Amino acid sequence: MTEFVTETILKTDEFSETQKGHLAGAPERPLIRRVLTGLPWWAHPIAQRLARREARALAACRGIAGVPQLIAADRRAILRSYSDGLPLHVAQPADPAFYRDAARILRELRRARVTHNDLAKAQNWLMTAEGRAEVIDFQLARVHRRRGWLFRQMAYEDFRHLLKQKRRFAPGLLSARGRRIVEDRTAGSLLWRATGKRLYVAITRGLFDWSDGEGLGGRAERDAPATEAAFRALPGLRSVVLVPFPRSGRTAGLYAFCEADPGTDAAWLAAAQRAAGGSADVVQIVDALPRGANGAIRQEILQLVAQGRSDALAQVTAGDPALAALAARIADGRPAVG
Repeated sequence: MTEFVTETILKTDEFSETQKGHLAGAPERPLIRRVLTGLPWWAHPIAQRLARREARALAACRGIAGVPQLIAADRRAILRSYSDGLPLHVAQPADPAFYRDAARILRELRRARVTHNDLAKAQNWLMTAEGRAEVIDFQLARVHRRRGWLFRQMAYEDFRHLLKQKRRFAPGLLSARGRRIVEDRTAGSLLWRATGKRLYVAITRGLFDWSDGEGLGGRAERDAPATEAAFRALPGLRSVVLVPFPRSGRTAGLYAFCEADPGTDAAWLAAAQRAAGGSADVVQIVDALPRGANGAIRQEILQLVAQGRSDALAQVTAGDPALAALAARIADGRPAVG
């Protein structure tokens, strides 16, 4: 644990900080460390319980392809293998092979008596560059002692949430039976929607600003409008895109990608937007913003750059050499982010 070298922060909230990096002396093997130290006093019991659930579930899933492999765990951190892929809301898989592989993962989890219990969140499903499925974030997972009623209910819900992802990203692949299953909620699911989910949403969105499921959306919703207005009042700026990103200390930052006239200084731009009422933490000047064929800005590319996920850019821009080259230039120009 002490030999871990952090490369980038992938996620941060009140209960942990998820870092991508490697062990000292082994940079060729990327790993993930979930850090459990430096938390608010009230968060420690919850964080430790979530960590125990994750470690126990990953240990039970050892050897299952598409599931992170547990390397070490203690009260300070969990170390696991790195899952290399894009979340579904970015990848938007339409290949039947992806969903067959995802169903295979769920069958293997079921044989191990493990339910994930958080697969409604698209961020917890990944698609690899080869088109295979990966499942991450086992903090809410459960290892069941027996295959009783509760296990069957939770396993059914995991499978139903996979079908919901298929309905969202590849509706043409969903069979009539699949559509019926999506709508056929279990008794536990109906009770959760009527009671616990309302409390969960009130706490996560009202207290923690987790409107995007990663603890970042609140920063964008709260500060982006005034910051964008501050940028647009400055001379020499053609366009600006703001994206939130996780940073050390379990806080969210606001990253500004700016199309500006030649010769514009990024340090001046950063200071000027603050003087005008903006609050961007990182300012990067780009020669052009990445856009799709319809002219819309490719927000997911900028999000990956802000998160330091240059490894995933090739997968996002596959099939478009010009866009891939632009994304690489933007990633190369990314300033140091604390």
